[in-house]
Amino acid sequence: MTDLPALILASSSRYRRQLLERLNLPFTAIAPEVDESATADETGGELAMRLAELKASTVAAAHPSALVIGSDQVAECGQRLLGKPGSSARALAQLESMQGRIVVFHTAVAVALGSRVFGELVPTAVRMRNLNRDTLRRYVDADDPIDCAGAFKSESMGVVLAEYMRSDDPTALVGLPLIATLRLLGKFGLELP
Repeated sequence: MTDLPALILASSSRYRRQLLERLNLPFTAIAPEVDESATADETGGELAMRLAELKASTVAAAHPSALVIGSDQVAECGQRLLGKPGSSARALAQLESMQGRIVVFHTAVAVALGSRVFGELVPTAVRMRNLNRDTLRRYVDADDPIDCAGAFKSESMGVVLAEYMRSDDPTALVGLPLIATLRLLGKFGLELP
């Protein structure tokens, strides 16, 4: 593995950094400067995949000899796309809108080396419980999920909000699907352990 290129995580997310650290690979994190706005009629999965590829490609353009991992997550409830709420009031509003419904968290990962980019999309379906406003407010106060898509932290107190969570990769819901990431790194010759 000494001949492999440097590894860069194209993200400022502490959650993604913590997940990538599980692999015991040296890496640096660089925040990509990209517009994360959805385009007209873009689904949650399409948006997450486009942004993951854009983040990886943008950082790879500045570091063409590095393996660059980009990731993005978009929550989708019905036809509504839910990003990071950014405030406690918006987090509470998002959670109220999701009560008793199935929310799909689309988590995409892309790996780039130069102009070559491979990506995968890993959806996670979460059936939300019906909870009262006071319970939701206590959750928001306890977990402070303002930097999480759909204001949902499955790795913390968010589990109390869910009836079930279904995914091919439990790390996808936290923000970086490690199983898919390993598959994509393998396409560039990086095999673990």
